[in-house]
This record gives sequence, C-alpha cells and structure tokens, in this order.
Amino acid sequence: MKIHQTAPTPNCLRVSLYLAEAGLEVPRQEVNIRDGENLSDEFRRLSANGHVPVLELDDGDTICESLAICRYFEALNPTGLFGTSPLEQAKVEMWTRIIEHQGLIPAFQAFRNLSGVYADRERCVEAWGEESRKRLDEFLPKLEARLGESPYLAGDRFTLADITAWALFAFMDRVKFSMAQTFPNIERWRAAVAARPAFRE
Repeated sequence: MKIHQTAPTPNCLRVSLYLAEAGLEVPRQEVNIRDGENLSDEFRRLSANGHVPVLELDDGDTICESLAICRYFEALNPTGLFGTSPLEQAKVEMWTRIIEHQGLIPAFQAFRNLSGVYADRERCVEAWGEESRKRLDEFLPKLEARLGESPYLAGDRFTLADITAWALFAFMDRVKFSMAQTFPNIERWRAAVAARPAFRE
C-alpha cells in the first residue's frame, strides 16, 4: 500500500501525525498539487474527491478523505486516538468536526480566496476570503476557552481532535496567518503537543 500526499497540506499532515502516533510506517508518493498533478485523469481515477491524501491498497482499492484513512488504520490497529469509551468517542468526533468546520474550512477559504493561489482552476472571491478570515478569528477564542477547561480538546487525553487542531495551526503558521490576540491556553496546549515524540520527528 502507499499514500499519495502533498506532505505540508493540513489533511495530509493529519494522516502523517496519526500514523506517527500509531507507530505505523506507510510508503508515500508526493503529488504536486500546485502544478495541478491532482487534476490529471490518472489521479482522479485514484481519488473519488480529486484531493490528497489518498490511500492506495495493495489490491488497487483506494480511500480518500483524511479522516476515513485514519479510521481505516484505527480499525486495523486500535490506538485509542478516536476515543475509548462511548462518551470519549463522541467528544473526539464532536471536537474534530468543530475544528474542521469552524477552523480548517474558514482558514482554507481565507487563504485560497485572498491569495488567489489556485486562480487558474477556481473562482476566487476576495470578499469571501475576508469573511472567512473573520470567521477564523472569531473561532479561536472558542478553542482558547475549551483549552481552559481541559488539557486536551476532548478531555484529559490526547486524541485525533488534537491532531486536527495541530494541523490547523500548522497551516496558519505556514501561510502566515497571525492571530489577532494572544491565547495562553492555546500556547500551553501547543507546547504540550509539540513535546510529543511523534511531533518532534
């Protein structure tokens, strides 16, 4: 099997960090999305959504969507990163979805619409980029408040929800999205996550 990826992108990073936490090694093949390699007919035959990452299995079957890929490996090799009790599993799912919808998606939309990085293949609407950036700024205090209630997003243990949040902040750092204010709880959490062996590699 192998994973087709563009390593720095948030969804590929989420899979890579999950696998590192799980202690799993999977061969990778880089896809140049900036040059539109993911738009080719060959790649579209691999990926149902046309995006990275894509897990290609030995029998030729494929799985796209980063969360689905992580769930596949979790079913094969349980780690507890999706939660262990019914309540914890629900909390992990809840916070993962909140971060995706209120953090990652606005961050993507702000960057793509304001930078025009993919203007050759999609309509860029500057006003939507500005609105998305405002929504991202409005979301961060919610994360700050949550991390003032517990060490990690879903509770006392590190989970996939924290990996997803890490991918959000890594993306913000990479595209130079500065935070409008300081968030001590977020910074405490980032320092704790950064100290994990999988995140130091």
